[in-house]
Amino acid sequence: MLMQVSAETFTHSLTIYLKDSNAYGNTYFARYFEWQGICREKWFFECISRDMLQKEGVFITKHAEQDYLHETFPFQEISCELNAYDVKKCSFWLEFRFYAEGKPISVGRQQIVFANHAKQITALPEAIIASIKRYVK
Repeated sequence: MLMQVSAETFTHSLTIYLKDSNAYGNTYFARYFEWQGICREKWFFECISRDMLQKEGVFITKHAEQDYLHETFPFQEISCELNAYDVKKCSFWLEFRFYAEGKPISVGRQQIVFANHAKQITALPEAIIASIKRYVK
């Protein structure tokens, strides 16, 4: 009998404030990219490597995008779910799903590449790949 292991999903919550919106009260699109970065950094720190692998190299965002599904407004509580996919030797993708009041409001993706300090693409440590794969959905 095969045992199926389910993926973990990292969740981060935040609140939208007036500074995050325009004169009409709509949230600036750029905030979603900021929130991707915040969620990604918290996931790296809490789940992957507390030192962000600074001694071994750097993480480079090769691609980032955001699809907007529904507008949001100040003082709404936002939940961001993060999962990984397409994990390879030197890179992986992250998907960010944003929700407000249980409804999807945005979906974003980032391709992350690992490089040494000379900015040459290099392999991720095997233990790090294993940690990232825990979040593959």
